[in-house]
Amino acid sequence: MSQRIAIVEDEQAIRENYAEMLTKQGYQVQTYSNRKQAMAAFAERLPDLAIIDIGLEDEIDGGFILCQALRQMSGSLPIIFLTARDNDFDTVSGLRMGADDYLTKDISMPHMIARIAALFRRIEAVSEPKEQDEIIQCGPLQMALDRMTTSWNGQLIDLTVTEFWMIYSLAKSPGHVKNRQQLMQDAKVYVDDSTITSHVKRIRKKFMAVDGAFDCIDTVYGMGYRWKA
Repeated sequence: MSQRIAIVEDEQAIRENYAEMLTKQGYQVQTYSNRKQAMAAFAERLPDLAIIDIGLEDEIDGGFILCQALRQMSGSLPIIFLTARDNDFDTVSGLRMGADDYLTKDISMPHMIARIAALFRRIEAVSEPKEQDEIIQCGPLQMALDRMTTSWNGQLIDLTVTEFWMIYSLAKSPGHVKNRQQLMQDAKVYVDDSTITSHVKRIRKKFMAVDGAFDCIDTVYGMGYRWKA
């Protein structure tokens, strides 16, 4: 069955253009012009991936509110912001709210399709049948790849898809520095350095919410990040 993508965009021409493009790529596409329409549909059934604009009709930050609601409904649903707002404040805000990617509307269609496909590949990678569940144990950290779950001292950490793979990249090689390019490759996400930094800050915050003494992610200035052995 083809994957289901929801597009929440208030400009009809843009909404229909994206829907037509993604349908031609073999995806099932549902479109919504405002947050209330989208939330009513998502309450019935979540999509496999959501593409959201920030400004939605009369709600200047309706997309942010929708993203937060979706994250409460699912910690792993891939969410992409697609917006004309390209300032650092909005980008960081979107990522802190749990989005996996932040794209501006000047992105080329092939580039956008590649980013969507990369998110789906990450999910498919962990859903493939395995003879034995792969578990990573690194001190109090435990990660189960088949279920895409992460726990710290036995407490579940609710990570997004991008956050999960970034932690996996670091924890599978404790003590080794991973630069931003390596983290992007392992997480199959293509963003700028400041976006990687925002993801790391959000990950630290989530771990510190269950353990205020958490300090296992080292910033190695000028090089990248490492997981403390």
